[in-house]
Amino acid sequence: MAKRLIPTLNRVLIEKIIPPSKTTAGILLPESSAKMNSGTVVAVGPGTKDKAGNAIPVAVKKGDTVLLPDYGGTQVKFGDKEFRLYRDEDILGTLHD
Repeated sequence: MAKRLIPTLNRVLIEKIIPPSKTTAGILLPESSAKMNSGTVVAVGPGTKDKAGNAIPVAVKKGDTVLLPDYGGTQVKFGDKEFRLYRDEDILGTLHD
């Protein structure tokens, strides 16, 4: 049985999106075109509780594309892949088409 990584509390597991370094036609893209720091949500924790004991769910869900801060998060290596673990409140927003 394959192991799964499930974050605790209000943590969110992110796989960073690595933009392509060249187009399909083979044109090399400058590094500045890859400035956006984004990732895909792989897993989310159950959330936290407020002082009254009410549940506060995580604001994002698995599969969301999110905007990340330049710094922060904890690097996690699971199998042969690398992920970053962020607190829910550290995620800057979600990206939509």
